[in-house]
Amino acid sequence: MTAYSDLSIVAIIPLYNGARWIQQAIESVLSQTLQPDEIIIVDDGSTDDGAAIVERMRREHPIIRLLRKPNGGQSSARNFGVAHSKSALIALLDQDDAWYPHHLEMLIKPFRESDITPLGWAYSNIDLVTENNEMFCYDYLNDLQVEHPKRHLVRCLKEDMHILPSASLILRQAFESVGGFDERLCGYEDDDLFLRIFCAGWRNVYLSKSLSFWRMNSSSASYSPRMAQSRMIYAGKLLAQFPDNRQHRVYFARNWIAPKFFRILAADFSYAVVDRNHKGAMRSLNDLAEMAPYMPYRIQLLFRLAKPFLRSLLLARILLSAGRLARRALVSAH
Repeated sequence: MTAYSDLSIVAIIPLYNGARWIQQAIESVLSQTLQPDEIIIVDDGSTDDGAAIVERMRREHPIIRLLRKPNGGQSSARNFGVAHSKSALIALLDQDDAWYPHHLEMLIKPFRESDITPLGWAYSNIDLVTENNEMFCYDYLNDLQVEHPKRHLVRCLKEDMHILPSASLILRQAFESVGGFDERLCGYEDDDLFLRIFCAGWRNVYLSKSLSFWRMNSSSASYSPRMAQSRMIYAGKLLAQFPDNRQHRVYFARNWIAPKFFRILAADFSYAVVDRNHKGAMRSLNDLAEMAPYMPYRIQLLFRLAKPFLRSLLLARILLSAGRLARRALVSAH
């Protein structure tokens, strides 16, 4: 018995200066054993030849639609594609990723067969490849201590979700019920979307087999200052939505949200210090200062004491080296 009567699929690929990758991404859609009903490429203000490649492929494959808009970021491009489509299921693909041939055929099965309702999305494991298409890691999510499928809010808050849009198939009703992607975000926008869908009561199904690959692309937003800014916007959203509840002794911010981001920011600060990147170090230090008030009191106190010294890259390197030596000594002692 079919769980959902309308199982039409739209494949949406945001395009921004992706001439190097876009043909392979589109070909992976055209090679699906289950063909989508719509294929939409959203040119988000590209300045390279990516759109020309899409135009050439569109002449050979009329199912492809190329939409153009001013640059607004990947979240904006995805929302634009969804708004200009009509299918019941949304299959997102980043321009530098690709689907394996059975991607859609496998991800649609839970919507056809599962008795899990309301089912908001299905998603799969992923392989990692290098920029040159060399395999780096099979079934990458198996190496992470992360919950799949998503069942518990606490784990969604204290861990990265590790749900790639390119590896998911989303019910339009679920997507639209939470307002789609937050267009302020150019990093963590996927975590933000799937967390909101989860919190709205939609269920999810996880397939442990890799059905797509994610490209380890050094030019992606994950490595940019905009991503760091996006991270803080997302952290702020979580802290506002899930404040500590002392009455019920549920400490979302102190125990789960703040420690997660504090660790990431501390690592960013450490990398910037090692690279002698003063601007990046100061940005991370300021972000740490924003997060510190939500941390346990002992961490707040230690940070306040250390912060004046951390503003000097030389002193910061000395403190970081001392910390590493202390940790090694503790390990050796045991």
